[in-house]
Amino acid sequence: MSAAGSESIRYDGTVVAGAQPESVLLPGHDVPLGRYTTVRRLLPQRPRRMVGAWCFVDHFGPDDVAGRPGMQIPPHPHTGLQTVTWLVDGEILHRDSLGSVQPIVPGQLNLMTAGHGIAHSEQSPPAHPPVMHGLQLWVALPEAARHGAPRFDHHAALPQVGADDARITVVVGEYAGVRSPAEMSSPIVGAQVDIGTDAPVALTLRIDFEYALLAMSGTARVDGVELAPGGLLYLGEGRSGTTVTTDGPARLFLLGGEPFDEPLVMWWNFVARSHEELVAARDDWAAGRRFGTVTGCVDAPLPAPEMPITRIKARDRHGRTVG
Repeated sequence: MSAAGSESIRYDGTVVAGAQPESVLLPGHDVPLGRYTTVRRLLPQRPRRMVGAWCFVDHFGPDDVAGRPGMQIPPHPHTGLQTVTWLVDGEILHRDSLGSVQPIVPGQLNLMTAGHGIAHSEQSPPAHPPVMHGLQLWVALPEAARHGAPRFDHHAALPQVGADDARITVVVGEYAGVRSPAEMSSPIVGAQVDIGTDAPVALTLRIDFEYALLAMSGTARVDGVELAPGGLLYLGEGRSGTTVTTDGPARLFLLGGEPFDEPLVMWWNFVARSHEELVAARDDWAAGRRFGTVTGCVDAPLPAPEMPITRIKARDRHGRTVG
């Protein structure tokens, strides 16, 4: 348990024990992605919509894709966000409307900045490894950056730092004074934590950040709370550190950042600030405007779904309606 105070740990919103800062265990739910892939969606959820600027987290696999197509997501649009693609097994080929063609394999980072608008496809190549396992995450762009030109960056090597019996790969942002080369627009961190034994591992945190941990493989106990694959443990704000123990090898992913105070609307593949922006993005995609063309992909672009009948309202990071 955390060493301070009397606030409560909540499991999916239910008070069960005492601790401070607040911790919330959020179970993921399965969502079909394309024709062949099912992901566990960990953000957004009703009890917690964001962690820093992280606004969307999908965990997929490990899946046996031997003799199967693997991930096959046709061209689709994005606005107002950065996509972070992170693999621990498998291979995915990224194509986008800037003309980028980039395979990604474990330990490398694909970072796509949508800005005002971009389209891309994500597909396992025909000769792909037999297992696929990884994360697809979105980072909401702040107002000052969300109208900018789209960009794609690939980082084949990322820095690492040791902590007790753990190896920490700094995917984006900064951890313990070690900085990723990825260009981000908000104070943020995303890091893979590989733990080799059951010895306690102390993670250093920033008290001005909020954090969450997800388990990719193995089971961990974080300040006394059990975290297994398929769940996200929100650690709250105000921590200078936390302790992780395991029963053996485990792989976790640490998400953190300065709380993101701009209200957002999120629908389909768009992150915006108003219902009207969503309508305009949807109409532009349907009409073949703004997002460009993904060349080299034989699959037809995903059609734009119909907008909901009701108006989509902006919400803050706590899920409260704004305006």
